[in-house]
Amino acid sequence: MRAQVEVVAVGARTPVGLTAESSSAAVRAGIVRYVEYPFISPHGEPVVVAADGLLGPDIEGRDRLVSMAQSALDEIETKLAHELLYEGRLRMLLALPEPRPGFSEGDAAWVADSLAARFRAKSPSARVEIAGRGHAGAILAVEQVMKECSESKDVLFLVMGVDSYHHADTFVWLERNRRFAQPGIRSGFTPGEGVGCLALMSAGMRRRLHLSPLALLRGACTAHERLLRDSETGSFGIGMTQAVAGAISGLDLSRESVDVVYTDINGERYRSEEWGFVALRAPSAWKTPGYKAPSDCWGDVGAASGTLESILALRAFARGYARGPRALVMAGSDSGLRGAMLLQAPQTSS
Repeated sequence: MRAQVEVVAVGARTPVGLTAESSSAAVRAGIVRYVEYPFISPHGEPVVVAADGLLGPDIEGRDRLVSMAQSALDEIETKLAHELLYEGRLRMLLALPEPRPGFSEGDAAWVADSLAARFRAKSPSARVEIAGRGHAGAILAVEQVMKECSESKDVLFLVMGVDSYHHADTFVWLERNRRFAQPGIRSGFTPGEGVGCLALMSAGMRRRLHLSPLALLRGACTAHERLLRDSETGSFGIGMTQAVAGAISGLDLSRESVDVVYTDINGERYRSEEWGFVALRAPSAWKTPGYKAPSDCWGDVGAASGTLESILALRAFARGYARGPRALVMAGSDSGLRGAMLLQAPQTSS
């Protein structure tokens, strides 16, 4: 039996806002925060990135991740009672960047340890673990939450995705692979950064605590794409189609369908073509093959994609401008991990 899991609080920090609410409002307004960064491209010009407005360029890599993550946790603390956060069972599931120049496995462990240290004094029983990597990592973490909630565990889960490409070694790697959006590169992306955090619990636990739901998780599913960006053919969307099918398996498509799709498409041809195949393979899943791609505003946010896209959907529900009650969040990691999760607007405030 699939567990009923609900979102009860969110926190975020992005190049366009320091909270979930301000970031979502900025994206809705079409605000873009692309800036010149003091890293010189092969053409002799500063590169253009989407950058956090309060973090200077002297802070790189893992230090940027921890700073943004702490900000999102501060926001969650203002929205949930201290007793709920620190006197019950608390699990933090992290989605972090995949290994790359500028972010190693050691860096990933350091980020997890730094965030775990925050909880030790307040909640010795709290656990922090790395549950996923790359763009789809947070959806893998949500899939894990749904499985654990099916076992009737009364746990508050914090699913956090956090990423930043802002490290000199990462920039060089992107340039070398012709993925950095610059003159002469036809299919690059603008490096961004950000963090999104979702507080999740079972519907039963939420009702006992008299909290208001922000959304119901109707489904979350991950799959693996074998045809990666270095394949001769490109992706045919098989892995993402499998993830979408799993996420919407609880829908009655004769009367229910996806009202809006949020995706991590970032300007790279590989990902855009993949979406085209997915749209053709599952035409009955959505009302329209159009999608929202917030990378136009805050750049490619990597491992933060799944949580930040979810926050955009939740704020649309809350503010009343959503196209309908169901939103599908999609993301794909470089490693081939593909993820999709279906969010539904809350029907009651009980």
